Amino acid sequence: MTDTLLTIDNILSPELTHCQVAATSKKRVLEFIAGQVAQHDPALSEGQTFNNLVARERLGSTGIGQGIAIPHCRLENCNRVVGTLVTLKDGISFDAIDNQPVDILFALIVPKEATSEHLELLSQLAEKFNDRGFCDQLRQCTDNESLYRCMTARP
Repeated sequence: MTDTLLTIDNILSPELTHCQVAATSKKRVLEFIAGQVAQHDPALSEGQTFNNLVARERLGSTGIGQGIAIPHCRLENCNRVVGTLVTLKDGISFDAIDNQPVDILFALIVPKEATSEHLELLSQLAEKFNDRGFCDQLRQCTDNESLYRCMTARP
């Protein structure tokens, strides 16, 4: 087995890219993400995914500022990294470090033992989301397909 560098376009699929979702709270958006992941990969339990995302949030918010959150968790029965991109119609309170509402979320579900891949992907996401122009482009997308293309386009 060869180690391939995981990149955002390796882990994000069009089916797990959702544009302009209506969510009223952190809990609701995490439920939505868990449901989408379970639909995409039936081996991953919706309840377990949700519980693990919430447990990770209890350790400290994954809201990194500028309206962005990167919720993530490790999961038993997960054999590959799964990414989900969600933009929200309206920002929600997420206990972000800058106390600003969050309207862009990229969730990572990773295998229990995947440590370096997990950290590498978090680093890639943080770098992308650090670009205000890129975030503005994501916010201007009006459908799932354009959002997916924007997120996976090469710089």
